[in-house]
Amino acid sequence: MEILKITIFLRERGINMHFENEKLDSIEADKEFEITLRGMLAQDESRNTSENIQWGIQRKFEKGEIYTKYKNFMGYTCVDGEMVIVPEQTEVVRKIFYLYIQGQTLGQIKTYLEAQGIKTVTGKDIWDTKTIQRMLTNEKYKGDTMLQKTFTEDFMTGKKRRNDGQRNKYYVKNSHPAIISAEVFDMVQEEMAKRAV
Repeated sequence: MEILKITIFLRERGINMHFENEKLDSIEADKEFEITLRGMLAQDESRNTSENIQWGIQRKFEKGEIYTKYKNFMGYTCVDGEMVIVPEQTEVVRKIFYLYIQGQTLGQIKTYLEAQGIKTVTGKDIWDTKTIQRMLTNEKYKGDTMLQKTFTEDFMTGKKRRNDGQRNKYYVKNSHPAIISAEVFDMVQEEMAKRAV
């Protein structure tokens, strides 16, 4: 439908779309059906490709294989598909966890980091409390990985959505080196639950 609408819209304005591989010109009204049909076939092929990719990803998750193509992840970097600790960033991560356990709020931790001149993983001077909260709840810091936290909702747009039970999730223990002990991580989760009440 999208291709048909665009084709008609452009033809009405005297603009031709030339489909090189198919050797079709949209300016010719009798080619409308063939263009639409080819568009439908291309969309179906796209859907099949997307479903095959999703199926492959699902099988990898079931085997506990993790994706490690993180670009901006405080405390870690990816080397040859493995999560590797960045020593100069680990102290920042540990400090955030310990400040929270000591009773500091997300806002107070933000203020502390900025006052100390500690930059974010992307090199910014200003910290976001949501980023700090995500760090405090991310199981990767204790060496585990939750797979399929998000999923691609629409293969056409590539739009991702948070997985709130629509798909299976997979939890992999000891998938990479930990920065925070499981005990410290659990203490933070308990403290967060207490503060939420």
